[in-house]
Amino acid sequence: MKKIVLTGGGTAGHVTPHLALLARLQAEGYQVDYIGTAEGIERGMMADQAGVRYHAISSGKLRRYFSWRNLSDPFRVLAGFCQSYRILGQVQPDLVFSKGGFVAVPVVAAAWLRKIPVLAHESDITPGLANRISAVFAKQVATTFPECAKALGKKGVHTGTPMRPELFEGSREKGLAFTGFDGKKPVLLMMGGSQGAQAVNEALRAALPQILPRVDVLHLCGKGKLAPELQGTPGYFQAEFVSEGLNDVLAAADYVLSRAGATAISEFLALKKPMLLVPLPLSASRGDQIVNAEDFEKRGLAKVLPQEQMTPDSLASALFDLMDQADHLKANMAKEPGADGSEAVLALIRGLVT
Repeated sequence: MKKIVLTGGGTAGHVTPHLALLARLQAEGYQVDYIGTAEGIERGMMADQAGVRYHAISSGKLRRYFSWRNLSDPFRVLAGFCQSYRILGQVQPDLVFSKGGFVAVPVVAAAWLRKIPVLAHESDITPGLANRISAVFAKQVATTFPECAKALGKKGVHTGTPMRPELFEGSREKGLAFTGFDGKKPVLLMMGGSQGAQAVNEALRAALPQILPRVDVLHLCGKGKLAPELQGTPGYFQAEFVSEGLNDVLAAADYVLSRAGATAISEFLALKKPMLLVPLPLSASRGDQIVNAEDFEKRGLAKVLPQEQMTPDSLASALFDLMDQADHLKANMAKEPGADGSEAVLALIRGLVT
């Protein structure tokens, strides 16, 4: 039996491409193991998947700023490396496929030391720190964007992002039933990513009196970020997140308000959803979402509102502009090549498994 170890975590965007590949890998006869953290989002998304053996390791974060945890995290990374080395020795996989995130670094380093081929995948236009380190140990690095493949040199291969087949099988009727909306008005879906987006949540809620006459709002606000005082507001439905039935929620959406994580916006593009992006600011990120959003805006695929310029009024104005420009954005999206990179990534996996 062929064996593959998947790794990556920290955000949902580092895990959902694994879910897109899982059934295909199992259909091709792979035993699938997953290495992640004990408490990260990857455990909740992967540990209960049928046929997947989950292994938890220690992980530290590679910070570019001062934190007292910078003193202890190198020891956590070292512990994660030792744990990964032991797990890989037990599993003896034919390949490690890394989706990035800090948990992946010790795994790919341990795989390299054990002479196990590594294939990494980078979703953003510019490679993140974890994947820049992982690229040293990887045979190849698949990328969502051609610009990233070029930046990675000979190891970079433009493939697109693996996407779950069920993403394209959602039912608008089921999505509307989930929210209680009657479908008479278009639906605005707000998604802030797996961690939520508190600044956008607050601006959106403050803008509801301006927005609700034109759209119903389906607000996925993130864990612990519900607003009880808005419960029952006509035309407004809020939930922390949706796992089962997310495809139905997406099918019900006519417009999307979102952060600019590469995996999420690639999915919105594939589904031809007009989107207003509010990327994470430099104060809270390395700037990758800003670059992602600027690229989509330049290509006529999205509208962008910098968080620094966001107020309830400017957000409402930007959303109205999005609605007015929706047909133009959809026409540009229709000209884009197929966004699902599943088969291209699987071809790289097959090529590396001997």
